[in-house]
Amino acid sequence: MSVTPSVVAPPFRGRIGCDVRSGHYAVPHRYRLHLTPSSPGCLGIAVTHSLLGLDETVPLTLLPATPDTADGGYTSLRPLYEASAHQYAGPAAAPVLGDDWTGRIVSTHVPDILRDLALRFRGDGPDLVPEGREAEIEAIGDLCARRVNRAAQHAGELGLDEQAAHRDPLAVLFAALGSLERRLARHDYVLGSAPTAADVQVWVTLVQLDTVHRWHLDAAAMDRVADHPALWSYAQRLARQAEFGRHLDIDALAAGHRAHCRGREAAGGAIRIVDWPSRRVG
Repeated sequence: MSVTPSVVAPPFRGRIGCDVRSGHYAVPHRYRLHLTPSSPGCLGIAVTHSLLGLDETVPLTLLPATPDTADGGYTSLRPLYEASAHQYAGPAAAPVLGDDWTGRIVSTHVPDILRDLALRFRGDGPDLVPEGREAEIEAIGDLCARRVNRAAQHAGELGLDEQAAHRDPLAVLFAALGSLERRLARHDYVLGSAPTAADVQVWVTLVQLDTVHRWHLDAAAMDRVADHPALWSYAQRLARQAEFGRHLDIDALAAGHRAHCRGREAAGGAIRIVDWPSRRVG
């Protein structure tokens, strides 16, 4: 049964620094990730973790898709939360970047975790945050969050009986998809010929759009969403790469969305645009 967190977890915002003076400095085997397949944020972290080849350096603990406490948290994470915040009473939710040395939480903030993995634990992996491209990556992240995810959700919440209001967020959504389509018609990846953190953000957003947000949109809108061939070819190509596809659990993401979604769903599209990998994490 899906549950809804009754209290928003506080934003633990510790960072991994570049030397011992930071307190949390980059050293192998000190930190551990706790992720669930039902969270898009966790999916992005898991993909980044794989791209960087961090299985040994930063171990990963995979939690069940369904929380095991009434407030939407996990019993196994409760000691970390209680050690990190005095009299903590909220849900012990994922994701968590924990410090095994101290038994406390470093961060629960997805963008910070992604950035610290890419910058502090790169090793022999790809340069996911190339020098000089930080602003572009941030802009892509903002486009994904506000102009795709939020716009698709808002369009569904408005329903179809308020046509003018419904069209406004759809116009934002289609403009964002058009911008990404033009990029990917010219390049293999969002910022050029190599994968970056922007590709993780875009791919996870497309997964959400095609497997979750489609249920908020009517069939005509989904036809227009599908009319971006370069974008969806790119999504399918990345899904076939082990670093991306092996973390994907469509059923878990759908269940996680239903646990907190309060939008009014429209007709939706019966068929997904991409034939996502059917395998599950585990």
